[in-house]
Amino acid sequence: MKALNAMNMSGKDVLPLIEGGKGVAVSTGLTAGAWAKAGGIGTISCTNADSFDADGRVIPQIYHGKTRSERFEELKAYAIEGGVEQARVAHETAGGEGRIHINVLWEAGGTIPILHGIMERAGELINGITCGAGMPYKVAEIAAQYGKHYYPIVSSGRAFNALWKRSYKNHADLLGGVVYEDPWRAGGHNGLSNSENPDEPQDPMPRVLELRQVMNTCGLEATPIVMAGGVWFLRDWQDWIDNPELGPIAFQYGTRPLLTQESPIAAAWKQRLLALKEGDVMLNRFSPTGFYSSAIKNPFLEALEARSARQVDYRAKADADDGFTAELPLGPRGRPVFLRPDDLPRAQGWIAQGFTEGMKTPDSTLVFETPEKAQQIVQSQGECMCCLSQCRFSNWADNAEGTNGKRADPRSFCIQKALQRAAHGGDLDQSLMFAGHNAYMFGRDPFYANGFIPTVKQLVDRIVSGD
Repeated sequence: MKALNAMNMSGKDVLPLIEGGKGVAVSTGLTAGAWAKAGGIGTISCTNADSFDADGRVIPQIYHGKTRSERFEELKAYAIEGGVEQARVAHETAGGEGRIHINVLWEAGGTIPILHGIMERAGELINGITCGAGMPYKVAEIAAQYGKHYYPIVSSGRAFNALWKRSYKNHADLLGGVVYEDPWRAGGHNGLSNSENPDEPQDPMPRVLELRQVMNTCGLEATPIVMAGGVWFLRDWQDWIDNPELGPIAFQYGTRPLLTQESPIAAAWKQRLLALKEGDVMLNRFSPTGFYSSAIKNPFLEALEARSARQVDYRAKADADDGFTAELPLGPRGRPVFLRPDDLPRAQGWIAQGFTEGMKTPDSTLVFETPEKAQQIVQSQGECMCCLSQCRFSNWADNAEGTNGKRADPRSFCIQKALQRAAHGGDLDQSLMFAGHNAYMFGRDPFYANGFIPTVKQLVDRIVSGD
């Protein structure tokens, strides 16, 4: 195993090992501070970070506003308080070692005011800003206002080139590194483009070489690339370390820090990680962001998969030219919609099974659900707290109209509720548990034998050893 040399990042020599940010109260000040104390870069997720009351108890993020706009203001206030509190915890835990970054999602609701709110109150405790989930053009400008390094997350050289030309070239001195997140192997939201096949993972080496070549044309030969997604044993990445073609390389770990003593996730979630098998992490497109995402298979995702399978094209009026001639009465008044004749028996079969509610989607299709589940979906759409800049599920958008202009999509789900359930001890079978596709390695790696759960320091030491 090659020696892992320190690298200057965010103004300090650190181990080129970064804790990946995991949103909604999973990457906390405690985990980030412990990772920094071990010599690397810890990352606080500022997407719905927890804040605490005077007794140190988590303050539940309960929304009281009657309108979406009112709940949006509550969401931003929660996020700022949580981000500031977690930055303080991280700073105290790190004890001056390593570096502390915060992670924000560009497509999350209110990212710009939330980022300003956190930096204005806790900027002196933070060394860098990581941002992905979209095309974060303005993150460079915001980071520059506070004199902080920024680390965009991309999945291709083409994406970085667009960001560079539009914005980053104006703030090149503060570009601390570029995170290449493998769109097939990373956990959480993935940056697969429409031209890439989700079922055919590509070798990351040529893609990262392409990114480096683009960066070199921008005069960024000495700027680190952070490899994220699919990294487990560093010994498997020796060809990347000190590779002159790749230039300086750091490595990001998002999934492995889930299984540490400092990790805030419930014991049941940790035990589930230890029991995963290869293939138990599912790349899917149910997220209300519209992006692909990778999460642990469970009844929650299986129900979404089954709901989408119970789907047919329809028209509100008969359309013989396109073949929509088969009449299907729906609802208590039996108002008809029109299907293709081949689809009619399928729809009738689902109705006979109890999936009697035909729910309309933005794509002129119907999905069939039980009355109880359909009512839950509509209620959840109405309770939207605007956690995304644009939401397929509820049709919210952070714009003057407060809508994306499309019909709310019942094939998706409220991501805020699903992630909050996972993070705060809810029913894991009805939660969203993001994880990278190598998470099955918890059950194979001898480091975790007999259910061993390391401290963050023990994990970082293990990674440095090559394992």
